[in-house]
Amino acid sequence: MIRLLLVDDQSLIRRGMKALLKVDEELQVVGEAENGQEAIRFIQQAYATSTTEMLQPDVVLMDIRMPIMDGVATTREICQTFPQIKVLVLTTFDDDEYVAQAIRNGASGYLLKDTPFDELVQAIRFVYRGYMQIGPGLASKVIANPLPTATSQPRELPELTSRELEILRLIAQGASNREIANTLFISEKTVRNHVTNILSRLHLRDRTQAAIVALQNGWLS
Repeated sequence: MIRLLLVDDQSLIRRGMKALLKVDEELQVVGEAENGQEAIRFIQQAYATSTTEMLQPDVVLMDIRMPIMDGVATTREICQTFPQIKVLVLTTFDDDEYVAQAIRNGASGYLLKDTPFDELVQAIRFVYRGYMQIGPGLASKVIANPLPTATSQPRELPELTSRELEILRLIAQGASNREIANTLFISEKTVRNHVTNILSRLHLRDRTQAAIVALQNGWLS
């Protein structure tokens, strides 16, 4: 079961999303919030006592433009304070800066609200499993808005071995450690060691940032 928190300032949207998501037996909406402040309060209360464990969300479906506290700031707060929770932005706005900021702040995905329902459900599952999900046409917006200089890397990275570059490309394509291991005919433990080395050498926080850097530097080609 994947537990979901819906964050959107329009109650009609939340009700519609909740009704649609209930169709899938693997998804459970455990809470709603009309702005980022309410979302963070809900998560804090869910983790406050052991009796509220079933309310702890695995994935947050996050709108961007909201009063009091918007989705960009909320995404940053959630990803920093509750790194075990995945944030999937779901909004009508495809503004370049919104997309880039949300991903920089730790969002595991960015989709538009006109995404077909089946694709949304699939994206939720992938994000829950640790994959990065970017809607069609949005990857270019991430590339056009690079990460801050402190975490940006040059196009050529001689400190990465050919194997590490290969694994980095697969990470950017959304492959899990098991899938990478099967593709390269190596063990999952070896893959984990390589991933740790890649993040350390590139001074990156997680696989999502690694995927962004790979996209920005053209390493997928």
